[in-house]
Amino acid sequence: MPGLIVLIIIVVIAASGIRIISQSRAYVVERLGAYHRTMQTGLHYVIPFIERVANDVSLKEIVKDFAPQPVITKDNVTMQIDTVVYFQITDSKLYTYGIENPVNAIENLTATTLRNIIGELELDETLTSRDVINTKMRSILDEATDPWGVKVNRVEVKNILPPKDIQESMEKQMRAERERREAILKAEGEKKAAILIAEGEKESTILRADAEKEAKIRAAQGEAEAIIKIQEATAQGLKLLKNAEMDEAVLKFKSYEAMVEVANGNATKIIVPSELQNLATVGTTIAETIKKDENKDIL
Repeated sequence: MPGLIVLIIIVVIAASGIRIISQSRAYVVERLGAYHRTMQTGLHYVIPFIERVANDVSLKEIVKDFAPQPVITKDNVTMQIDTVVYFQITDSKLYTYGIENPVNAIENLTATTLRNIIGELELDETLTSRDVINTKMRSILDEATDPWGVKVNRVEVKNILPPKDIQESMEKQMRAERERREAILKAEGEKKAAILIAEGEKESTILRADAEKEAKIRAAQGEAEAIIKIQEATAQGLKLLKNAEMDEAVLKFKSYEAMVEVANGNATKIIVPSELQNLATVGTTIAETIKKDENKDIL
């Protein structure tokens, strides 16, 4: 019976040395107080009483949000800045034996690095240069943490909190800037509207002038065509008279009638050529002679 108990105790002790390591983790094993090996994912065995797991290390990327740190800018403005550091353990042995409390060391290193960088910048540069600050901090921290088996992947400045009085002055400045931009946009809009109105009036004036010009041209063309038609009709009539072999007296009389037609009752004065005046006198004399002859016949 005692032998069975001893056997059970030995089995339990032997079984206690079995270790199953999950993905993205690593065990640092010491033998008799000294570093012996690093066990990765899988089934492993640790010799009881001789070996022990000194550190269980996560190989995943770790995110640490550090508390706000007071920093002073180049122009002597004190601000509160908090940062977020993304890092990953690349060497479990160095991480275990390189430094005491690595996370606390990274936090303090981040604070001192941030103070050094911000001390070289003025307030306005600090507020507008987050990318520069992040890049410089990541480079410095990554180099400084190499002996600790840590790789810093990214550093982000989370919040920058200036003093309350500076925040109020910045808000006033931003409000004034917004009002200035609004005034500029309003003035530009009014300017564009005035330009569009002027261009519209200009185009309408040009269109009216073109329309009046076109109307006058068409009226002149119509009058010219009418005159040409009249002249063509007159020439045609004269041609017909000539073909009819009329004597000179009749032609002159017809010319007189044509002039009366041209006047059309609207002219206040008609200048009659001397030939037509003579023709009128001859016509009057002939009419009087015919009248006298008729009176003689009646008597």
